[in-house]
Amino acid sequence: MISQDNKSDGSTDKKVRDRLFESAEELFCEQGFEGTSVRDIAASAKCNIASVNYYFGGKEKLYREIWRRHLVTLRDARIAGINKVMFQNGGKPELEDLLRSFAEAFISPLVDENKTRRLNKLIAREWIENHLPVNMFLEDIMVPTLNAMRSALAKICPGLDESKIPFLVISIVGQLLHLLHVKAIFQQIDTTVLPKFDLAQAIDHVVKFSTAGIQVYLKGKCE
Repeated sequence: MISQDNKSDGSTDKKVRDRLFESAEELFCEQGFEGTSVRDIAASAKCNIASVNYYFGGKEKLYREIWRRHLVTLRDARIAGINKVMFQNGGKPELEDLLRSFAEAFISPLVDENKTRRLNKLIAREWIENHLPVNMFLEDIMVPTLNAMRSALAKICPGLDESKIPFLVISIVGQLLHLLHVKAIFQQIDTTVLPKFDLAQAIDHVVKFSTAGIQVYLKGKCE
């Protein structure tokens, strides 16, 4: 039986859902999926146990919903970065501008500690426990982002072989993710031994390096 707190009122429903969501996310971060029970979530949210199933259909679906919100936020930021630059300069931006906008949109949400503290913990837990279906990452973030980049690159570089675009995007993403790992390592070492790691400078290098690589490839195709 759902408590009086959970009766079907629009504003009340939202408040209960939000409490359950917030409590569950924090518990999943700290205790993992297996280590968190429905009872734990309900108690933390000050709701009865039936609330989790009533509002989310169970712990598994609640866990996926938490992840989906994070993935959608990341996806939307990246696509917005692509769309923004495509409207600049009369709809004819430079290749470097596109790659820079994508790189900044990719990195920015991942270095904001206030926004990514929970996401980073969830990633670490998921890496070990593997509860999410692989197609969730494909459908919610990878395919939409790849399609947006494919369309943008096809307009900016009409001579680019579209079959190569997925490899190009994967290459850039791989470099950007590596920068985040390097940044984390440099934060833990003596900066008197190695120079201070400048993330903005490193991103600029990845952008210019990738731009030059695509331009050389295109030049070879035209010769």
